[in-house]
Amino acid sequence: MDILIITILAIIIDVIFGELPDKIHPVVWMGKLIDIFKARLINHRNKFSGIALTVTLLVIFTLATYVIIQLSLLNYIFYILVSSIVLSTTFAIKVLFSSAENIKDDLNRDINRARKSMSYLVSRNTSELSEGEIVSATIETLTENITDSVIAPLFYAFIFGVIGAVAYRVINTLDAMVGYKTPENIEIGWFPAKMDDIANYIPARITGILVVVAAALLRLDWKNAYKIMMRDARKPDSPNSGYSMAAAAGALGIRLKKIGYYEIGDDLNPLNPDMIIDAISLSKVTILLFLLITSIIFGIIIIVITIL
Repeated sequence: MDILIITILAIIIDVIFGELPDKIHPVVWMGKLIDIFKARLINHRNKFSGIALTVTLLVIFTLATYVIIQLSLLNYIFYILVSSIVLSTTFAIKVLFSSAENIKDDLNRDINRARKSMSYLVSRNTSELSEGEIVSATIETLTENITDSVIAPLFYAFIFGVIGAVAYRVINTLDAMVGYKTPENIEIGWFPAKMDDIANYIPARITGILVVVAAALLRLDWKNAYKIMMRDARKPDSPNSGYSMAAAAGALGIRLKKIGYYEIGDDLNPLNPDMIIDAISLSKVTILLFLLITSIIFGIIIIVITIL
């Protein structure tokens, strides 16, 4: 029951207040420590260094989380509040949606401004992207991050508690920072990249299915959402990122394209800035569905335990 209360409060904290200041944000600390350890390991690049880096970060942050939560147990209300704040740092609902909304607003004002804003969200060159390509990149980023930035950390929180969500965030942050297949990172980053693939395997597929259900509730093309998800979900290099993207592309009847990498969906509708709002609505309903379903499951478990 506690984790349900903690999760609801954590979501309220995130939606109202957003991210913690950088000085006290655990993910910022993760990034700094990754840079420090990576600099020390860079001259000893091998696959073991990737394992060592991952295990070290996991031990540091899960142990720190455990100690903080144990100390907060002196008072129940304080424990719930502290746990909720820590959990809120493992996901980013407010930032996810506000970033997409800002791109849409920038597109309506000045495409060069939108290109610059987009450059902070994606690794591709955005300096010459057309309006449609910016809309595509925004929807790709938004729908992919439904899994990484919301569903997956909450999934692990429900199973393993706050520590589970923190452990997931460590793995996902490592993958984002060193998991790319570059000469510099390929040895160090292979293990966190594989761990991230494993950690996101179930959440990604749950998210894809929920996007299809959300499409049905919003009276979008849920049949096409399912069809495109099954057809195109494996087109990106990542074994997981394509599920929510493909389902969203199918629901909206659009083609999402990263030049030289993948094309997902069909050109049934034009890519215009209003599509970003539709994608945001689809993403919000997807998250609400996940929370509703998990709350029902927890409710049933509590009733069964009470009866027994």
